Amino acid sequence: MTPSPEDLIKRIEGISKKDSDLIKEAYDFAWGVHKNTTRYSGEPYFNHVFETAKTIADFGMSPKTVIAGLLHDVIEDEGVLGEDIKNRFGEEVLFLVNGVTKLGKIRFRGAERHVGSLQKLFLATSQDIRVLIIKLADRLHNMKTLEHVPEEKRKRIAMETMEVYAPIAHRLGMGRIKGELQDLAFPYINPVDYEKVKKLAEPKRMEKNKSLSKIHKALSIELKNEKIHNVLTDYRLKHLYSIYEKLQRKDFDIDQIYDISALRVIVPTVSDCYRVLGIIHSLWRPLPGRIKDYIAVPKPNGYQSIHTTIFTGDGEIAEIQIRTHDMHDVAEFGIASHVSYKDKNAKRQGIKLPWNLNFNKYIGRKVEDKKLDVPDWVREIASIQEENPEIEEFYSNLKTDFFKDRIFVFTPGGDVVDLPVDSSPIDFAYRIHTDIGNHIFGVKVNSKLVSLDIRLQNGDIVEILTKEKNHPSRKWLEYARTVFAKRQIRNYLQKDKNNSK
Repeated sequence: MTPSPEDLIKRIEGISKKDSDLIKEAYDFAWGVHKNTTRYSGEPYFNHVFETAKTIADFGMSPKTVIAGLLHDVIEDEGVLGEDIKNRFGEEVLFLVNGVTKLGKIRFRGAERHVGSLQKLFLATSQDIRVLIIKLADRLHNMKTLEHVPEEKRKRIAMETMEVYAPIAHRLGMGRIKGELQDLAFPYINPVDYEKVKKLAEPKRMEKNKSLSKIHKALSIELKNEKIHNVLTDYRLKHLYSIYEKLQRKDFDIDQIYDISALRVIVPTVSDCYRVLGIIHSLWRPLPGRIKDYIAVPKPNGYQSIHTTIFTGDGEIAEIQIRTHDMHDVAEFGIASHVSYKDKNAKRQGIKLPWNLNFNKYIGRKVEDKKLDVPDWVREIASIQEENPEIEEFYSNLKTDFFKDRIFVFTPGGDVVDLPVDSSPIDFAYRIHTDIGNHIFGVKVNSKLVSLDIRLQNGDIVEILTKEKNHPSRKWLEYARTVFAKRQIRNYLQKDKNNSK
C-alpha cells in the first residue's frame, strides 16, 4: 500500500495550510523522481524517502526539514538539479538536501578513510545540525532494511552505524534513535552474542513485566487518591545492546540487571515528579544506593529523570523512572526536541532544561526560523587540524574526546564545562582558556585542594589556582586526557624549547 502525504501532515502538530500544500508538492515531486527506482528488497525506492521523512516528522521537526527528508536523495541518486529544488521549495530546503547529499558520499572503510570521512561528516554538518538529524533518520530506515543488502556490505554498514552514527545520536541526546541503531547493528556485528543476550533477556522481560503490572495498578490507585492528574505510564524495555553492555560488566549474570524493564511515570511538572517519588517510597522500600536524581543533576547529553529501584514485596526488584512530558521529549529526541515545531508557541512550565542552565554551547539553542545552532563539539571536530598525526592515534583521540561518555563540571561561578569522562583538572583548565591552563599552580575540587592528576566526577565544582611564573611540564602530558589539552601543552613546550635556543 502506497503511503499518502496525509500520513506525514497529520504528524506535524499545528501545521499551516501553506506548509501542508508544500509537503504535498514535495511528496508528488519525490514520487515522480523515484517511481521507477527500486531497492534491493524490490520495494519502491520512494518508500525509503517517505519513511525518512516520517521519522523526521515524529521528531517534531519543521515542515521544511520534513520536505528535505522527502527530497534527500533526489540530487545524488536521480540527478535532479539543485536549481529545481530551490525554485520549488526554497533555498533553505536546497541547503539541507545538499548537506545530506554530501554525507551520502561518505563511506567508512579502513582506518585512514574512516578518519577522513569523519572529518567530512562534521564539516558537512557544522553549518546546520538538521543535516545530521536527517542523516540519522535516513540511516535508521536503512538499518531496518539491512537484511536485503548484499551480504558483503552488511557488516561494514552495521559497523559504521555502531561506531559513528549511534555515538553521534547519543551525543545529541537522541536516546531512542541511539538504542534502535545499536540493536539493529548488533546481530550483524556479533550474531553469537546477540542470540545469547536475546535468549537471556526475553524470559526476564516477561517476568519483569508481570511484576511491573502489579506495581502499576497499585501506584495508579495511589496517584488518583493523591489527586495527581494527567499522568501517563508505560513500560520501558531496555535495548538488547544496552543489556549486552551491562552483562559484560556483570559476568553475564542477568539477575544483576534490575532495569531490563522499567515502569515509566510521566507527569506535568517537576514538583509532581518529587511527589510521585515520595508516594512510591511510601508504598515500596527503595533499594539503597539506587536512587538517581537526573533532574537536579542532568546527564551531559541533557537527559533528565528520577530513577528509583524498589523491592516489590514478592521477592522482585524493579526500576521506576519519573519525568515530565518535556523531559520525556528530550530523552527520546534530544536536540531535535529543542526546536520542536509543535512547541513554536508553547511555554515550558516548571522545568529546568539544560539550555536554561548555560548548557547551550554543548546542546544547541533555539534561533530564528526554528534552526538549531550547531553544538561547539561538532564545530571543534570539523576544525581539528592535527600536525600530521598517526591515523590510528587520531581516531583513538577522536573517540576519547568526542564519542566517550561525558561529564559536566562547574566553575565556582556556576558556569558549566563539558568534558569527557576521566578528565583531569588540566583538561578543565585548558577548556576554560589556554592562558589559565598554561599557568596552573593548584586546583580545588569541591573546595578541597587536590592533585592535578585526579579524575573529575560529574557535578564537581572546580577552581583553578594560577601563578604567572608557573608553566606546563612534560609530566602534564600524562595527566591530561583530552587531545585539546595535550595539544596546548605540546605547543607551549615547543615554543619554550625554541625560545631557549
